[in-house]
Amino acid sequence: MTTMTTQTTPPQTPATPATPTTGLIGIPPNAGRALATAGGALTTASAFLAWTWTAAFPGDLTVYGYPGGLQVLVLLGGALTTLFGLASYGVKGLQWLTPGSADSAIKLSALAAFATAWYTIIAISVQLGGLANLEPGGWVAAIATLAAVLGALSLPFERPATEPADPDDSAWEQYRHNRRNDMTVLKAAFASGTVTPARKIPAYAEILVIVAAMALGLIVFTYGIGTEYDELFVGFLITAGFGFAALFKAGLVARVSAITAKHRTITMTGAFLAAAAFPFTQADDQYATIGVYILIFATVALGLNIVVGLAGLLDLGYVAFLGVGAYTAAMVSGSPSSPFDIHLPFWAAALLGAAVAMVFGVVIGAPTLRLRGDYLAIVTLGFGEIFRLAVLNADGTSGPDLTNGSNGISSIPNLNILGFDFGAEHTIGGFTIARFANYFLLMLLITLVVVIVFRRSSDSRIGRAWIAIREDETAALAMGINGFRVKLIAFALGATLAGLAGTVQAHVTYTVTPEQYQFAHVVPPNSAFLLAAVVLGGMGTISGPLVGAALLYLIPAKLQFLGDYQLFAFGLALVLIMRFRPEGLIPNRRRQLEFHEEAEAPTVLSKAGA
Repeated sequence: MTTMTTQTTPPQTPATPATPTTGLIGIPPNAGRALATAGGALTTASAFLAWTWTAAFPGDLTVYGYPGGLQVLVLLGGALTTLFGLASYGVKGLQWLTPGSADSAIKLSALAAFATAWYTIIAISVQLGGLANLEPGGWVAAIATLAAVLGALSLPFERPATEPADPDDSAWEQYRHNRRNDMTVLKAAFASGTVTPARKIPAYAEILVIVAAMALGLIVFTYGIGTEYDELFVGFLITAGFGFAALFKAGLVARVSAITAKHRTITMTGAFLAAAAFPFTQADDQYATIGVYILIFATVALGLNIVVGLAGLLDLGYVAFLGVGAYTAAMVSGSPSSPFDIHLPFWAAALLGAAVAMVFGVVIGAPTLRLRGDYLAIVTLGFGEIFRLAVLNADGTSGPDLTNGSNGISSIPNLNILGFDFGAEHTIGGFTIARFANYFLLMLLITLVVVIVFRRSSDSRIGRAWIAIREDETAALAMGINGFRVKLIAFALGATLAGLAGTVQAHVTYTVTPEQYQFAHVVPPNSAFLLAAVVLGGMGTISGPLVGAALLYLIPAKLQFLGDYQLFAFGLALVLIMRFRPEGLIPNRRRQLEFHEEAEAPTVLSKAGA
């Protein structure tokens, strides 16, 4: 009897199969691409038709041939869908717009037009009493955007097959394996035309691209601040959110970012000039008020970004340093409520406020920075509350007579620098700028100083030490970095920048009171919102906290019509953003790689294609 032995071999892990070439619905991709492109064009045309018969709905959507209100946003979504659709067909001159995935960009831009158009139609029906109030343009927009979305959903999301890593491999072998998979994905994308290599363009063309990007940023910012009614702002958020995501997936954001990184000085100058032009785009001082508060918020967020984004120290009481600078400036600026009969010039008050904030930063940081993580966060949170309670009790009854207690220091005079009265209107080049516009320009100069300090610090030897501490403090200490000294410098520098912003805030608000500097307050800036601005915008970057602060100040100010549901809607938006964009809106490259695995082809390809 012969015994037969069967040799068993270990099962081989199959390669990850490529995703199907069909989309979410059964329409062939070519037909879907044509449907999405045609739907985008028809959506653009529908914006020139009347959507309702009465001007009772805000924006006057009754005019033929002239888009108004929410129609403008739908027009933009339709135009983007059409452009990306034509680019996917290889139309000469438009391929530069889609170095990444044109199909993903079509989907998101079609969703922008669809969501905004249907939101408008629902709002018209609810406010005016039914669908009978729609004119032909509204029906055309509804059908066109629906067709564009259906066509976009039929487009495939293709990912070539990759070999999985062996779990028994070492970390270095797994890293090399992932890099090989990345190259496989990238080569396949170049071969299929999903990603196109960036063509060299002349230097003057790159500068024109930077100018166009700065102009677009100014237009979007001005439009968002100037939304006159609630429905328009909601539509703006929808269009801006999906539109930015579409540009990102198309690879255009990465391509422009590469150009701006190549010309950093020109980019910074262009951004400064674009921001300086903002007050001249406003007919009155209403929206310049929001602008100056956004700049104060953004400047303080940049200072916190040094502490949190670069050094990795979780500070929950940072708004107290803003209060230190504000109270110091209020006491020495000639206010009748101040216990000191002193009226220093602004430069002296600003330097004094920054210096006092720095001293507080050193005094608080010296005994606490030996702690790490949650313990440090708890201690800094306690410092913020101690500061608020101290100025509340320094009223001459419960403590020394310094801050007038809950009444605060009021009647802070307007600044007067070299004969320029910041409280009066001035005419510059035929444009009249009022009080808040004056302070906006002053705060813009201070923001520029803070940006330069942040940039120089992050690129310096001490900046690299901060990053080392953030990544692994134990390893940094083992390499000879004096962790305590490095963290104390970050704490002191961040406090100094916050105090500098506080000196301007005191003059802008006329009054400083203790409740302005709570950990969580309905109106920013406060410690919770400042930390959210840094995390949402992108830790360790310059533009990230600026964008995050603008959004976190603007959105609550515009969502007041929601009443008690304002914070709920705001918190829900933050949760969604952090779910789909955990590295921040404008991420640092290192943090972006930390939050996204190498297997995520679209992220890798959009960066590589740029």
